Amino acid sequence: MKTVEEIKAAIEAAVPDARVEIVANPSVSGQHSLRLTPSRAIEVATFLRDGLKFDYLSNVTGVDWPDKEIAEKVKVTREVTKVEDGVEQTAQETVEETRKRVEPGCLEAVYHLYSMSLKQGPLVLRMRTLNRTDQAELPSLTPVWRSAEFQEREIWDLYGIVFSGHPDLRRLLMWDGFKDHPMRRDYVEPDDFEYEPTAHDDVLKRAEAHRAAHATAGAAGHEATGGEQ
Repeated sequence: MKTVEEIKAAIEAAVPDARVEIVANPSVSGQHSLRLTPSRAIEVATFLRDGLKFDYLSNVTGVDWPDKEIAEKVKVTREVTKVEDGVEQTAQETVEETRKRVEPGCLEAVYHLYSMSLKQGPLVLRMRTLNRTDQAELPSLTPVWRSAEFQEREIWDLYGIVFSGHPDLRRLLMWDGFKDHPMRRDYVEPDDFEYEPTAHDDVLKRAEAHRAAHATAGAAGHEATGGEQ
């Protein structure tokens, strides 16, 4: 099998403005991957399938990268005023400060490809959204590899990546009225487990606490209205 460097070069020769990035894997496996620019992903995927014979997509998964706070030490030069022998003097002083910044998060889709005809693989592809909120869209690769259909649906369901061009993008594991995406790292489980007929252990405790809180709130509201119906 070609190295990721060779595959990257082949992609950029076939799709000149593809802009492919190698994502190094520091583990023992050394299974490096290629991150694609979403705007040219369909052209790249088609070349990989037809040109390099990666004819089988085995699996697709999602990754949630939340916003991350990064602390950086920077040297800052500033003017300070000192008094020496009764005389006020201004001098420059360089100090080290710690500054914090927030690196915006994103969602990522990861595809594993094989060549059944050449008996090669896996080749790992990655695509990232611009953010985790209003720009969480990626192109669907289902038109290139049909096996991506259900797996992209699952990623949309659990992570919230909107796959444009998908033939049937709707929830797969959760029901239509379900809110949010439960595999996101900041997902908060509801305390209302009335839909679970056999609540037990921690689930039962949360369900009982939910009912007690609603009963208290209902009683307070009844008193506030003077018992009016």
